[in-house]
Amino acid sequence: QYWWLNANPKVWSFSDIHIGEKVEWTFYNSSGNKRRIFKNFEDAKVGDIVIGYESNPVKQIVCICKIADKKDGESILVEKTENLDVPIEYSVLKSVDKLSEMEYLKNPLGSLFKLTSDEFKDVMDLIREDNPSDKIKPVNKAYSKDDFLAEVYMTGAKYDRLLNVLKRKKNIILQGAPGVGKTFAAKRLAYAMMGEKDKERVEFIQFHQNYSYEDFMMGYKPTENGGFEMQYGVFYRFCKKAENTPEKDYFFIIDEINRGNMSKIFGELLLLIEKDYRGTSSKLAYQNLNFSVPENLYIIGMMNTADRSLAMIDYALRRRFSFFDMEPGFDTEGFKEYQEKLASDKFNALIECIKELNNEIADDPSLGKGFCIGHSYFCGLQADECTQELFEGIVEYDILPMLSEYWFDNLTEKVAPWSEKLYGALND
Repeated sequence: QYWWLNANPKVWSFSDIHIGEKVEWTFYNSSGNKRRIFKNFEDAKVGDIVIGYESNPVKQIVCICKIADKKDGESILVEKTENLDVPIEYSVLKSVDKLSEMEYLKNPLGSLFKLTSDEFKDVMDLIREDNPSDKIKPVNKAYSKDDFLAEVYMTGAKYDRLLNVLKRKKNIILQGAPGVGKTFAAKRLAYAMMGEKDKERVEFIQFHQNYSYEDFMMGYKPTENGGFEMQYGVFYRFCKKAENTPEKDYFFIIDEINRGNMSKIFGELLLLIEKDYRGTSSKLAYQNLNFSVPENLYIIGMMNTADRSLAMIDYALRRRFSFFDMEPGFDTEGFKEYQEKLASDKFNALIECIKELNNEIADDPSLGKGFCIGHSYFCGLQADECTQELFEGIVEYDILPMLSEYWFDNLTEKVAPWSEKLYGALND
């Protein structure tokens, strides 16, 4: 059988219970009177499917449940089985002619309403249009610490520290100069922690100056017919997705995290993303909707330390993240193995020159380690690609423009000599 359970958000909310948790719904209200449509409570059976709906001001289908237990004549226990990444608006339901005779839409007074099998199918068609079922998934390739170290040029000890920090804090920012492989490492860190390459459990976005709370969480946006409708942002949808499988870890990755106005983007999430407040519900700015950040969701941000134009991160947000320095990996075992496979004298000479350059950058009081040249400019090559032309292109179009920015006020004494050294390393 199929049912429609109406929750009044002013009294209780489906958002207050997690996947697998149950809410007890008594046959009689607090005054001792029978609930409306009492027969529905009597007819409900264990195993029946329930559509979870929240009334005004939310007015949306927000989840799917089942009747997990029943105390005859007393109560039913409803268990949440699935959150909807994209809730279904009341206005959408009203626009479907085939649902016009639905018990709830004809007379919404009450809490538990009957759905016919056809009505349930039509409602589920609306749900699955924006919330596809994830029951059938491809087999993912296993991914381990060794796989991470083979691809990300980092020492094993540093990897262990990185993993422990992320597990402890749940929010981390990888910071370093361009080219140290922050984005590449972030995705593979997620895979290593999962133990498999499950791209469905990783969400990747990039902040910019115009990115807003409405993009990130929710907000009213214009429609084609000139009106406005509530739309849910990428973080809201991903949190709901993570709640559906609490036994698995999910990873939300934010590139260029310090390019957005983070206090404005995160809003009330500044509290909810803290480890100690995970799973705790709070009212959102829009619709007084209850929301919580699930415990199985991890946030990984990336930040370029060499970008002089960026303001310092807001302190309130800074203390909710751990900051992990990413450095060039030229001396790691992984990069050395890669270097040996290329077997190129020109490549080896260029790398030695870059390491010498990094020492000078690190010792420069106006720069420091956060401005060193990263290894990713030299990655992904095959032995037959190691040509003089390729290496000169990296020097001319990647390395020297960066040095010109670093030492913009000292081009003659700093940039020019290093230009000669880099080209000289390729011509020796």
